[in-house]
Amino acid sequence: MTLVQMQPRSVSANPVPQAVVDAMEAAGPQVCDDMTVEVALSVMASARAGHLLVCDEDGLCAGLVTPAQLATVRDGDAYTDRVRLREVLGDRGPFTSPLTAMAEAEHAMRYRRLDALPVVDEQGSALGVLALAR
Repeated sequence: MTLVQMQPRSVSANPVPQAVVDAMEAAGPQVCDDMTVEVALSVMASARAGHLLVCDEDGLCAGLVTPAQLATVRDGDAYTDRVRLREVLGDRGPFTSPLTAMAEAEHAMRYRRLDALPVVDEQGSALGVLALAR
């Protein structure tokens, strides 16, 4: 009989996240959808944030905006200083659940060409943001 010495498997200090909840970041700055584009750009600049979570009047997540999205709106021909975030967002979403598998969320983000995706609970309240590493 030959003895085999067993080595314990090394556990990585940073295990691969299996679900969105394991990889999401804190929600960060949240603003109301009645805020104007100019004020939102100012908030992002002062917070040094790459995005803002936008909530409706009930406090539910309506979507996410980035400086690039807002700059495109501001540079458009139809822009006025009264344009509100709700007009920029259009339909609600997209969102993901904290229980979504990471592989599924990453695939959806790459397919839709999203850099960040709001993570919401069953009621639609923002819990955090899933951002793709570049």
